[in-house]
Amino acid sequence: MSGAILSVRGLTRKFGGLTAVNNVDFDLPAGELHAIIGPNGAGKTTFFNLVSGFLSPNAGRVVFDGQDITGMPTHRISQLGVARTLQVKSVFNGLSVYDNVWIAAHSRHRFLHPLKAARSFGATADAAAQALATVELTSRAGELAGNLAYGDVALLEIAIAVAMKPKLLLLDEPVAGMSPEETQRTVRKIKELAQSVNILLIEHDMEAVFGIADRITVMTQGAVLCQGTAREIAHDPRVQEAYLGVPEDD
Repeated sequence: MSGAILSVRGLTRKFGGLTAVNNVDFDLPAGELHAIIGPNGAGKTTFFNLVSGFLSPNAGRVVFDGQDITGMPTHRISQLGVARTLQVKSVFNGLSVYDNVWIAAHSRHRFLHPLKAARSFGATADAAAQALATVELTSRAGELAGNLAYGDVALLEIAIAVAMKPKLLLLDEPVAGMSPEETQRTVRKIKELAQSVNILLIEHDMEAVFGIADRITVMTQGAVLCQGTAREIAHDPRVQEAYLGVPEDD
């Protein structure tokens, strides 16, 4: 497990008779932008849920930054430096863009003094401003989050995660439902973020995945099918059969 920011061994999660994640071994080397792909029902999101503490495994362990976090509650894992976005975009629509990010930035602290003005938390304000600048949403800071276009909501979610100063960022389908222009912009921001934070993402947009990931893991039926570079994955006949599709014979 040397040099890995995240190491998983024998990770298993069952729901009744269904094994959603089946004895998965996985290492994320520090500094690598890694993508997980696979058909619907492959176990990708369940895997994220196990790593981030949304679910506890039936077997196996998860080690983050050298510490065993298996079965820890979500808030504790977050405090250790794991941040996550969700498949279904989730922001406070009735709050401003800035306030959404400010709340996330302040969550790194244990307490919020009820009689202290929010503007007096200088470190929190700086973190929120920096996160918004990172995703180029500074000019939208005063707008209601509920008024943002879909692509900007996705970037806001990334800003919320970044404001928590994570060591590992889990992105669950960050470009799903975006226009080509929005996808291009979000991919560019993710590449930039990967220079300073470890990123593991789930995505169905193969063009985005092949253009962004250092390495790719393919999951199917709850297990790891293979791992490799974009070129290796694209030319692997097992992947073509299980996920990308095999060309029909003429």
